[in-house]
Amino acid sequence: MITLTALNDLIFDELKISKVLVIAPLRVARDTWAAEKEKWDHLKDLDISVIVGDLKARKAAINADAQVYIINRENIKWLVEYYDKNGLRWDFDCVIIDELSSFKNHQSQRFRYLRKIRPFVNRWVGLTGTPTSNGLIDLWAEIGILDGGERLGRFIGRFRESYFKPGFMNPSTGVVFSYIPRPGAEEQIYDRISDITISMKELDYLQLPDCIYVNHEVEMNDQERRLYDQLKRDLIIPTDDGDIDAANAASLSNKLLQMANGAVYDENKTPRFIHNRKLEMLEDLIESANGQPVLIAYWFKHDRTRIMEYLTAAGYAVRDIRSSADINDWNSGSIPVALIHPASAGHGLNIQDGGHILIWFGLTWSLELYQQTNARLWRQGQKETVTIHHIVTKNTVDEDVLAALASKDVTQEKLIAAVKAQL
Repeated sequence: MITLTALNDLIFDELKISKVLVIAPLRVARDTWAAEKEKWDHLKDLDISVIVGDLKARKAAINADAQVYIINRENIKWLVEYYDKNGLRWDFDCVIIDELSSFKNHQSQRFRYLRKIRPFVNRWVGLTGTPTSNGLIDLWAEIGILDGGERLGRFIGRFRESYFKPGFMNPSTGVVFSYIPRPGAEEQIYDRISDITISMKELDYLQLPDCIYVNHEVEMNDQERRLYDQLKRDLIIPTDDGDIDAANAASLSNKLLQMANGAVYDENKTPRFIHNRKLEMLEDLIESANGQPVLIAYWFKHDRTRIMEYLTAAGYAVRDIRSSADINDWNSGSIPVALIHPASAGHGLNIQDGGHILIWFGLTWSLELYQQTNARLWRQGQKETVTIHHIVTKNTVDEDVLAALASKDVTQEKLIAAVKAQL
């Protein structure tokens, strides 16, 4: 609403812009922006066209008479190519990027295509609640989209050399897996971007309900623990019809997370059952909610399958939140137990009306997806105390993930504090 109000003023009162492109995650582009506009009388003159759907629908939306055009980020390549192939002049004079952090990868297709039309647009705005979920290295691409490389440089290599030094690397190949800031680099980066960056935390301005985080430990039995330790030690568990193996450290971490959740893919992509400890705890938490709607975050496909089967057998009606109809039914209280995947529904969805209990069945290393998923319930409009449950398998990689999320959050909070709005 804040962004739409600003656009409304710039278009109708100040006459500084006339045609706006909003880039957002698919469900947010399709469901959130247009719905938000309808809530406010002062935005009644602002016409919105949503460029999603099949080719025919997208072409019709582009040619519709509107001031604001909203597209999902996966269709950026298509939009740029559509203008090129049809000999059209790029006529958007303002671009809003909802979830700017989704453009932090400078090698991604969406980044490269957006950079192509960067010189033709004067006004750029990026919105994100998680600007540095992997550290300050994320900022080069995000800020570069906004200012064309003016503040942090035009080349990622120069940025790394100036502000970072190698952290974790392969000593034999020289491949660097992570970078750490040089002494004083954080303050230098904050200073470079401070003139175009502003942070405002909801808690400083809004009366949000409390948010409570609770960890629930489960423990594997001796046999299950031996399987977990065997994979961790040997990188392989031989079986008759498909070994469970890990090719490298990243793969091992992924496999151990799966085993902590209760099942793991073998070499044939077949899920192998390990235990039901988390499912048993999940049922207990749903029961303790006493009929209040519960949202469950899962990470692996076999987790979803097992959750569905287990809870359905226990008598619960379980449903995914994917479509607009699912969102409406959840917000109306019609879905008692809902499943959500952080990567597909972790950004921008307004589902705070449907419940206030979130259970993390399986965790993710991504601070961005973790915080954004939590923010689906803990946000403006929520009237109840929000409870975030983590089901954690004791003495497993689950504990490492929670520690890593806490560490990453410290870096991000420093940036947010450094560019805090002074009003």
